[in-house]
Amino acid sequence: MDCQHGKRVLLHEAEALAKIAESLDERFGDAVELIVGCRGRVITCGVGKSGHIARKTAGTLSSTGSPSLFLHAAEAVHGDLGMITSGDVVLLYSHSGETDEIVKLFPSMKAIGATTVLITARPDSSAGRLADLVLETHVEHEACPNNLAPTTSTTAMLALSDALAVAVMERRNFGKEDFARFHPSGTLGRRLLLRVSDVMKGRAEMATVSLDTELLEVMRAITQAGVGAACVVDADWHLLGFISDGDLRRYIATERRLEAKAEEFMTKSVATIEPELLAAEAFEVFQNLPKKIGEMPVVEEGKVVGLIMLKDLLRSGIL
Repeated sequence: MDCQHGKRVLLHEAEALAKIAESLDERFGDAVELIVGCRGRVITCGVGKSGHIARKTAGTLSSTGSPSLFLHAAEAVHGDLGMITSGDVVLLYSHSGETDEIVKLFPSMKAIGATTVLITARPDSSAGRLADLVLETHVEHEACPNNLAPTTSTTAMLALSDALAVAVMERRNFGKEDFARFHPSGTLGRRLLLRVSDVMKGRAEMATVSLDTELLEVMRAITQAGVGAACVVDADWHLLGFISDGDLRRYIATERRLEAKAEEFMTKSVATIEPELLAAEAFEVFQNLPKKIGEMPVVEEGKVVGLIMLKDLLRSGIL
């Protein structure tokens, strides 16, 4: 029985969203143009459950290229109206259009010179008649069996607001790179912004040896650097070879010559990577190599500039 109740609510709300989609007209396009052309900020405003939707919309707009703030309708009449300027677009949320705290704001907002857009189910309400533009949700009944708890109405407000934000984002040609700039701590931001040069170990942190460095000295250099490999370079940092822990173990197991020089047991054909490559792309390079390795030299213009370690990529938060 509980499952049936759940299905009823979901279908009821899905039908409401389908109705909104079918009824979208030029007013939606007008709202998009108002936000795209806004000289100030988009202020979202509501109270109660509608206020929660307004607050979420402010976050969505801000993260997709439209600077936005949330204004609590009850606080607005006690001084917070001061955050609104004549260049702002104010999105107001009221299912009934008769919310007292919302209706009272219109004279002041008109005096300030802000443009008002109301999202409501009642375009002929008091707030609907005062707003510059009305976007209708068409919700007549809540999913609540008593038709009291805001359910379908807030779902409709949220979906319509998301549609508005995405349409504005597309009009602005707001892409992944733009989104990443506003989400530098998130996984997407790191995947789109973090580069090999941000994660790699620099020259001072890596193990480097010359062609004639003896085996024990190579081991000591790797151990002191706390890495798993050494780059064999010349005086100008040109990459000549690469020595991993595995190379050392295999050579010792077969030859057992501790006085051997690096040139004798290094790998000459070395996979390298560039410092400006995205860290996420570097991880894919590691994954696609025919032979699995844990470190790779970072080379720029033929010279070694660092060492990228697979474990550091995994720790960087790109996955």
